[in-house]
This record gives sequence, C-alpha cells and structure tokens, in this order.
Amino acid sequence: MHQTNHGVAVASDGKTIFVSNLQKVTAFPYDPVAGTVGTGKTVISNMQNSGPHPTRALLTSKFSPDSLLVTIGSAANVDTATTAQTAGRCMIKEFSIKEITASPTTYTGGGKVLGWGLRNLVGMGEHPIDGGIWSVENSMDDIKLNSKDVHNENPAEKANFHGRLNDTANKLKGANYGYPSCVPAWDTGLLGVSTLSVGSLFNPDGAPKASDCATRQPGRIHFPSHTAPLDIKWTPDGLTAYVAFHGSWDRRPPDGYRVMKVAFGADGQPVAPLTSKSAAVTIMENPNTSSCPSGCFRPVGLAFDKKKRLFVSSDSTGEIHVIYGA
Repeated sequence: MHQTNHGVAVASDGKTIFVSNLQKVTAFPYDPVAGTVGTGKTVISNMQNSGPHPTRALLTSKFSPDSLLVTIGSAANVDTATTAQTAGRCMIKEFSIKEITASPTTYTGGGKVLGWGLRNLVGMGEHPIDGGIWSVENSMDDIKLNSKDVHNENPAEKANFHGRLNDTANKLKGANYGYPSCVPAWDTGLLGVSTLSVGSLFNPDGAPKASDCATRQPGRIHFPSHTAPLDIKWTPDGLTAYVAFHGSWDRRPPDGYRVMKVAFGADGQPVAPLTSKSAAVTIMENPNTSSCPSGCFRPVGLAFDKKKRLFVSSDSTGEIHVIYGA
C-alpha cells in the first residue's frame, strides 16, 4: 500500500498518476478507459525533512506536458539553512517526466529550480488559458519587528506568480521570493514603517539578516495573516480563481476557514494591484469563527468537474461541499 500525504497529479496524456509522500514521488501507470492502476515506481526520492511542513504538492502541466512540479516546505518556522538553494527545501522544482520515468532521481540531485525562498506551498495551479504557474504560500508565524510583536496581523499570506513553463524567456524561473529573510507586509500601520505597502517584503526580527528584501520577487496577490491558503483553481475561462483557506492557529480572533474568489483579466493576471487588501472576495465561510479551528469547516482541496461545479473538501469535518454557479 502506498501511503500519501498530499500530492496527486495526472500526466497530460492521462496515462500516469503521480502521488507523493514525505519521502518520494511514485508514478503509477493508469488506464483511463478501464480505470485500472498498475504497479507503482519511485521516480523521485530523498524528499524527507524534519519539521512542521510535511506537504509535497505536485502539479503537471497542460502547456508543458513533460513537466512535473514538486514542492518541499521548510523544516522550521524560520529555516535558516534555506538561505541557500543547496538546502533543497522551500522551493518548487521542475522535473522532466520522460527523464525521471526512464531514470529515477533524487529531489536535490535532479530537476531545475522554478522558484525558491517559498516557506510552505501546499497548493499550485496552472492558469487554464494563459498557462501561468501559481502557488499559494503560508507565511511565517510569531514574528516581531524592532522588538514589537506584530504577528497577529503580519505577515501576509500570498499567491505567487512563476511565469509559464513553456516560455524560454521566462524571467521568473529560478526567482527568489524572500523566505526566510524577507516576509510580506499586511498591516503596515502596525509595522510602523512608512515606506512599506501591502506586499512589501521586510526583514523581521530573528530571521537571517537581509538588506535586499526590496529586490526579492514579491507575491502577486496578498491575503490576511495566518489564513493558510491551501489550494487555487480557476474557472475554465480563466477569469476567476478560487482559493481555499484552511484557517489560522496563530492569531486572535481566528481568521480564514473560507473559500474566496479573485478576479483575473484576459492577460492571465489578477485585476487587483499587488498592494490590494480586497483582491479576494468571500463566497463560502463559517457563520461564526469563535469555535474555530476545532469546531468549524476548514477548506483544503478544490476541484472543478465538467459541469463547472466546484468541489471543496474540509478535513476537520470530513465533508465535501459542492458550489454551483461558481
């Protein structure tokens, strides 16, 4: 039996299913007509790390059919070793499906870095029209700035843009998104730094020192602190993205525990600017979050079916909800 902790992705031809756990990615041959699954083969190994972030998110691409994206998160709230790519964490790597199927590899030894400086990515998505790759990131906990506790409203959670895999001129390939040295602002008034806007990257106390936060790649959409975005999916026309927010443990009162939507333009980018606090609009939420996290709906995964219905899973309640007319 293959035990997985999160990642499931299907190759663009529908004939291979990839699943992940803490240690590896396994490829299973699949017959979509008969609905049968063959014997699995490990294609990426040595993915284990200690720490609080066990998710190994996977994404296959419609626009770049040979690509498999795999994430590994941090080994601590502030994982200082990840200031170097060689740590092999806090990144998205792109692997050639053809290559790893023929000759399995390790996470650190194979693939190419698509993006790094990414604390904890649980969800990735590909824009259905533009082909752009996006990730949703859970940012740092318990931060202080200039010895002041600012963690209840900072840092922002975010959605990151990584460009298109099939674009040879993609300048975002290999970009650093800041972590562990730089995190994005949400409540700039609480931070007390007049030069910061929503989404501006800054260096909190206790993080590895950095004077170049302004030159790191910022997120493209920002969300309230500790709301824990876990997945992102688009309507078939690419004009609306839906994000599942698992909810907070590190703020009072609790926040998150909802599904929100973000308007996108024909250019494959959000309509709202990077600095917006209202890019996301709530479409489903708990009527009262005072009982959260233990007693409420906590969204995790999203999926559209061919009838354009949005399926939303909730791990805390063991439910799947269906949203019509999304």
